Parts: sequence; structure tokens; C-alpha cells
Amino acid sequence: MEYIHKPVLLHECVSALAIHPDGVYVDGTLGRAGHSLEIASRLTTGRLICIDRDMAAIDAARARLAPYLERVTLVHSNFSRLEEILREAGVGGADGMLFDLGVSSPQLDDASRGFSYMQDAPLDMRMDLDAPLTAGEIVNTWSGEELRRILYEYGEERYAPAIARAIVRARENGPVRTTLELVEIIKSAMPPAALREKQHPAKRSFQAIRIAVNGELDALPPMLRGAVEGLNCGGRLAVITFHSLEDRIVKRTMQDLARGCTCPPSFPVCVCGKKPKIKILTRKPIVSGEAELEENPRARSAKLRVAEKCETFDL
Repeated sequence: MEYIHKPVLLHECVSALAIHPDGVYVDGTLGRAGHSLEIASRLTTGRLICIDRDMAAIDAARARLAPYLERVTLVHSNFSRLEEILREAGVGGADGMLFDLGVSSPQLDDASRGFSYMQDAPLDMRMDLDAPLTAGEIVNTWSGEELRRILYEYGEERYAPAIARAIVRARENGPVRTTLELVEIIKSAMPPAALREKQHPAKRSFQAIRIAVNGELDALPPMLRGAVEGLNCGGRLAVITFHSLEDRIVKRTMQDLARGCTCPPSFPVCVCGKKPKIKILTRKPIVSGEAELEENPRARSAKLRVAEKCETFDL
């Protein structure tokens, strides 16, 4: 299938990274290489390391980045292994790192992957098809209380208790096997007013299950800290989020990394020795303009936060 890929906040990301032609950069969420293509085209003697846990993304990138492959390293892995990846690539430090935390358009559009609540497919939702946990296992084997928890915490679904109970009742008659089966179960648990809302009734539940399948939120704080550790002094970190849970974690982790002394105000001198590790460059997140939103509605919830590693302090 031929995909039309529109990278979100492309020009804003390139500007935020302040790319040097001889620099080293990391795209920690390669996707369909839209951001990577723009970064690679600006390098001369520099290097770009592209990471994705989806092998389909790596394969597609070989063709899309073909003109620049001499300066590109493609890595099939999870960005949680960032420190090891940089070490294996022989990179002492990067001048910029980008993480686009959204599900890539091809993953959403490929019905067989099971991410979409609009098309029927096996309940999968794995970003890495070699990973053991699937959406089907969560839906059919996790307890009702655990289902309620992830629907509420990861999907911010206000009908989480009712939906969890409906799933448990449905699977007593046999496994829930497909996405549209799950959609009907979710809808059956929601009041008529909720079914008439503009947002699809299954959107929040599918988001929650996808996050649980891929461990997306748990990986964020250590990834961000590892990214800062892997940056050269003055290097830039750019992170795009697509929902409030991700954005909250990114914001709080960046704030913590940017905080200096944490001693109580009553202490006459600092005894903690804590120094700021980054300087936050975006007081408020950067969002898409009207022109981009008209061209790419999926950019509507995107938020870009940018930080720079402090030059005077080592981690």
C-alpha cells in the first residue's frame, strides 16, 4: 500500500533542533521518515540515527532515505534502549534528538495492525510485531479491575467501570477477537448521550489499550532522562506529544530536569548540590497553525516541547 505521510510540526521541529551540517542527530521515533528526511537533507558530514520498534518503518525508510543513506543509521529497536544504541553506533553524544510520540499514520491506516476502531481486524495494536503482549490478551485475560484502571488512567474514559464490566461479560461467551467486536461492546456500555458526541465512542478505550500494549507511558521518563544524558552540551531535545497524559509526563520531567537546588528555602547554603541539566526553550508548547491543520487534521492535538542541555553542567 502506498502511504501519503505528513510529518507533524515539521518546520517547527527542524527549527527547534538548530541543525548543524556536521552534527549528530537522533530520530527516536522514525515512523515513515518525514522528519528524518528533512534532517538528513540538511547534513553534509553529519550523521542521523533513526530508531523505530516497527520493522515496517525501518524497511520503508530504506527507500525514502535512499539519497542520504551514507549519513543515516537505521536501528530496529525501542527508544528505551537509547544509551545502548548510541554506544553501539559509536556515538559519544548527539547534537539533537527528536521524539514524535504519536502512532504513525500507516499503523493507523493499515487495518491488519488493529489500531483503528473504524476497520475490522484482529485485536493486536503492537507497534513491534515481535512483542509478546497484544490487545487481544489484555481484553480477554486481564481482570475487570485492571481493565477499568487502564481505561480510566490511560484513556481518561469516564465510563471505564461500565465498559470494563461489559468486556468481562462479553468474553464469558467466548474470546473477543476483533476490533469491531470490541467497538460494539464499548458502545453497549455507554449511555445514548455519549454515543452522540462528536468523538468516536471507542476512541479513548482504544487509546488506553494501545498504551498498555506498548508500555508507552512507563517508558517516557527514563527515555527523556536518557536522551538528556546522551546530548552534547548545548544539544537540543524536541518531543511531540498527542494526548494530555503524554504531555503532562513530558512537561513534568523536563521541569524536574531544569530545576536546580531543591533545598528548603530556610537553608542558608545549598547542600543538595543539584544543578539544572536542561534549559526549557518553550514556556508553552508549540502547536500547529491553521494551514497545517487544514492539510493534516491529525496534527490538531500535537504539542511540541523543546529543551537545551545546559552547557555548564554535566549529568
